[in-house]
Amino acid sequence: MRLHPVAPMLVPRLAREDCKVGEYDIKKGTQVLVNTWTIQTDPSVWENPNEFNPDRFIGKNIDVKGQDFELLPFGSGRRMCPGYALGLKVIQSSLANLLHGFNWSLADEMKPEDLNMEETFGLSMPRKFPLITIVEPRLPFDLYNSI
Repeated sequence: MRLHPVAPMLVPRLAREDCKVGEYDIKKGTQVLVNTWTIQTDPSVWENPNEFNPDRFIGKNIDVKGQDFELLPFGSGRRMCPGYALGLKVIQSSLANLLHGFNWSLADEMKPEDLNMEETFGLSMPRKFPLITIVEPRLPFDLYNSI
C-alpha cells in the first residue's frame, strides 16, 4: 500500500482557513490535492523508497490509520476513507486465503527480478504490464468447492 497505492491522490480538500505548509502560503478556499504516492516514496522519509522491503516496518510504530503522515493509503482525518477498516480486513483475508490455498509461480520461467512493476498514473494506478502467474491448488479439491 506504500509503494503501489490504489489511488495516488487523495480526494481534493478545501482549505478552511489561511495556513502555511512548508514554504507555501495556502489561502482560505484553495482546493488542495494531496499526492500520497509522492509522500510515501519520499527519499527524505524512506530509505530506498522505491524498493519493496516489508522489514522496514519491524519495530516501528507506523500505522495506516491516518495518524502517520508518511503512510496515508486511506487518507487522514475526518475525510479519511470511511471503508478503510473493512477494506483492510478484506485485503488481509483475501491475501491469506490465496497464499494458503494455492502454490504460486511466475509464468515462462520468469524470475522475480525480471518483473516490471511500472504503473500507469491516473485516478488509480494499474500495472502497465499485467502480472502473469501459474496457480496450482495445494489443498484437497473438496475444500475449494462448497456445492
